[in-house]
Amino acid sequence: MRKRRDARAAAADIVSRTERRAKMQPVPVQSTLIDAVYFSQEDGRLRVCLNNGQERLFEGVAESHVIAMVTAKSPGKYYLENVRSRYKPIAA
Repeated sequence: MRKRRDARAAAADIVSRTERRAKMQPVPVQSTLIDAVYFSQEDGRLRVCLNNGQERLFEGVAESHVIAMVTAKSPGKYYLENVRSRYKPIAA
């Protein structure tokens, strides 16, 4: 648990610089794979925080995919099958 918090804190500085460009809003999600989701309607940037402490940042994501992911029966499965495979991750 501590390693996850440390990894998230280390990534927070990088992510906060990215978020200054376009304000990312938290999107509520209940998932065993995904810890948190942040999305910017302005530029389609999506940040997915996984429960293992890793974070993925995507750009050009359609809002409909974000809504479908967070409302899916299994948001983690939707993420793996429809977001991770369709959108290329960008460096944070």
